Amino acid sequence: MTVRSHNVVCVDEQSDAVFRALADATRRSLLDDLYREDGQTLGALEQRFAMSRFGVMKHLKVLEDAGLVVTRRQGREKLHFLNPMPIRLIHDRWVSKYREPWAATLSELKQRLEKTMEKIYEIYIRTTPERLWEAIIDPEIRARYNFSMSAQSDWQPGSHIEMTSPNAPAPLGEGTVLEIDPPKRLVHTMVALWGEDVKAEGESRVTWEIEPIADSCRLTVTHDQLREGANDQLYGGWPMILSGLKTWLESGELLTTPGSLMYSGRATTDS
Repeated sequence: MTVRSHNVVCVDEQSDAVFRALADATRRSLLDDLYREDGQTLGALEQRFAMSRFGVMKHLKVLEDAGLVVTRRQGREKLHFLNPMPIRLIHDRWVSKYREPWAATLSELKQRLEKTMEKIYEIYIRTTPERLWEAIIDPEIRARYNFSMSAQSDWQPGSHIEMTSPNAPAPLGEGTVLEIDPPKRLVHTMVALWGEDVKAEGESRVTWEIEPIADSCRLTVTHDQLREGANDQLYGGWPMILSGLKTWLESGELLTTPGSLMYSGRATTDS
């Protein structure tokens, strides 16, 4: 008899929902449209498709249930945003292991979904809010899933944040704490310092929001205040960082995809 853990069953159910959502051409078109212009209302999306408002709503509901679309209220409007995290998790589970030709297409789609100026990333992690909060602000834990970079601060409003790595001769990033409400919400600025090209982009903002859901937590990371056409190095790594955070909290293991090892100093030794 094969015994499957609750966590594996949940992962399989989520993967099934993602594959079902992506199997429909209309839903893929909705994702493409949100890729071209993120943060759209139902009315704006409805005008682009030859179907009823109810039909568009049904497709969006499937995408939301699969976690591929997340919504945010702005006044009276409900805005729809892409969320690449489910695709990132599928990528980590299968693509990095087998690297079949179909995986290249999935990876390409993942990269396309990540290239937006305001991005919302949503992921469910089986842990407590307190443990998740600790993993975000503790420098030693942070380095385990964040390309070996630690975030050091006393985590008070107005405090300085410095991101460093033992493999880098100088700080890789810095910021300022804007809001903090443990273990629910953290808002801080971010300035990338690992290269002149990203340093020239200036300051952006990152918001971490934790909400307990049964025996898990929903973590939503919003990276905004990015200029139009900003260098994608600033935000393209979030899916891998959050996937690594989930892997470490749920299994105690480190994510070992090539990208996650890129700045850790282990990539060359494992090759």
